[in-house]
Amino acid sequence: MKASEAPELAAKAASIDPREVALFGGIAGEWWDPKGSSKLLHAINPVRLGYIRARALDHFGRDPTARSPFAELRALDVGCGGGLLCEPLARMGFATTGLDAAPENVAVATAHAAAMGVDVSYRSGSAEALAAELPGSFDLVTCLEVVEHVADLGAFLSALSALLAPGGLLVFSTPNRTPQSYAVLIVGAERVLKSIPEGAHDWNKFLTPEELTAALAKAGLKVRETTGLGYALGRGFAIGGDMSINYIGTATAA
Repeated sequence: MKASEAPELAAKAASIDPREVALFGGIAGEWWDPKGSSKLLHAINPVRLGYIRARALDHFGRDPTARSPFAELRALDVGCGGGLLCEPLARMGFATTGLDAAPENVAVATAHAAAMGVDVSYRSGSAEALAAELPGSFDLVTCLEVVEHVADLGAFLSALSALLAPGGLLVFSTPNRTPQSYAVLIVGAERVLKSIPEGAHDWNKFLTPEELTAALAKAGLKVRETTGLGYALGRGFAIGGDMSINYIGTATAA
């Protein structure tokens, strides 16, 4: 199957930061290079996918032994980049849509999915515009390492809430705002190791779990779980209790 065409949605929205869009659109060609500027995402992606799969199996009551356990369910990855999350979601059986504000990212994602024979529908534009067009359309909405990049958090989270179908599940992950995250992500990953593009993050826009939980509540979403997403020597990336650098969680309609 071929990746679907990628119609553009209105790119001007309260949540979209043009500087962020330009930055990530400028490195679109490196999304699928495991040694390029997205190598940290390649390293952490299997752990994130395992978490999403486990929580979705439980939430939707699906058979973990099934070949496509999420058949007939619809998934949306907001801030999809080059499609690193979308393609595995589609292979799990979700009818998958990827949304990104940078047209360059959507072009790369569409081409890669087509080359891999994975059916993913990609859209370019804002979460607000998609929510206005397709409210209540997605059983699963994922938003991984995105909230720290938006210009208007309230508008963005309200759009995610509106996109969820009744009984739907939101999975989010984001860096915590701590001295540890500054040392690891800003100094270490960006400036020293170059595993993240330098300037990709503004530490002041990082959210503590309490801040994100409160913001999600204002958008009509109740956090059901938050847990750490980190790295340990000898183990690699893993889900655990330490949320000092990064955390992942789930939310549903309140």
